[in-house]
Amino acid sequence: MAHSYSPIIAAALLAALAVAVPVLAQDAPKGDAAAGKKVFLADGCYECHGRVGEGGAMNGPAPILAKSKLPYEAFKAQLRGPANDMPPYPTTLLSDQQVADIFAYLQSLPGPRPVSEVPILND
Repeated sequence: MAHSYSPIIAAALLAALAVAVPVLAQDAPKGDAAAGKKVFLADGCYECHGRVGEGGAMNGPAPILAKSKLPYEAFKAQLRGPANDMPPYPTTLLSDQQVADIFAYLQSLPGPRPVSEVPILND
């Protein structure tokens, strides 16, 4: 049995989505890649993730961060409350601007090459 309020609820949900989608699609805050590189190296991020975000292995595989497809907000959330062995970086250690700078640095890197461009993997 259909209720008379169903179209109202549907309209409200569509309106909420219309407002929420642009918020989710926002770009990262303006960051400075040069400053981000300095913070990335000074704070020891490179020890697990490599000097150019190529990933590595410390207590397990550390993800590749160069040209990450991880959205900025998810990146920031991982820094603030990390999963696994990564230490947390609260605002007392890294400001939001420094997080944006690190993100800008990592996005400025070339990222991993496709397998088709690695000769040894194509023999």
